Amino acid sequence: MLEVRDLTTHYGSSQALFGVNLRVEPGQVVTLLGRNGMGKTTTINSIMGIVPATGGSVTFEGQELLGQRSFRTANLGLGLVPEGRQIFPNLSLRENLVATASNHLNLPDPWTVDRVFALFPELETRLTSMGNLLSGGEQQMLAIGRALMTNPKLLILDEATEGLAPLVRRKIWDALAEIGKQGLAILVVDKNLHDLMRIADRHFIIQRGQAVWDGTSAELEADEAARERYLGL
Repeated sequence: MLEVRDLTTHYGSSQALFGVNLRVEPGQVVTLLGRNGMGKTTTINSIMGIVPATGGSVTFEGQELLGQRSFRTANLGLGLVPEGRQIFPNLSLRENLVATASNHLNLPDPWTVDRVFALFPELETRLTSMGNLLSGGEQQMLAIGRALMTNPKLLILDEATEGLAPLVRRKIWDALAEIGKQGLAILVVDKNLHDLMRIADRHFIIQRGQAVWDGTSAELEADEAARERYLGL
């Protein structure tokens, strides 16, 4: 579904990515791992076209994404939950959900407001609350729901549970596991390795902007040296 090959990205004269490789098959849950500052967010933003890549290839269902405007990439079926959530503070929870809702791909069972509330019941009680009055956990649930309302084929989450309380993190992981069971492919960046290994099919690790390791959860569990070297765990 998604294949990233030898991706390079610069910020001005400074190179941030030096050849990142990863792939996501249909229906898979895949993680992008690495310590802070290693290029995970830059990789996500380069895939989405938010930061222009300077080399390599990113294809989605066989279509090249590099050089595409980010909104065109999104319309192909990539839904982004960005780092920091970035919900609209002066719109209500419901308005946040419907503001960018679409079904460009004419999926047969599209996401609706009611379906999002079934996934995150906590949101239904805050229907008319402004975005800036929601808790951090509610904002993250809303950001995920907003991305799902675009009816993507691939859901991308950057720092899925950063700064959230343990109980809220558990709700997020349970929701992602449920979404994965429904067949939606997921690419997720996060630091909670234990939870990621519970739901993920495959992991990719980058260090200093380079792809250095990939494998299954079982392989990562068995490779203590890789976890210590690249993740500091």
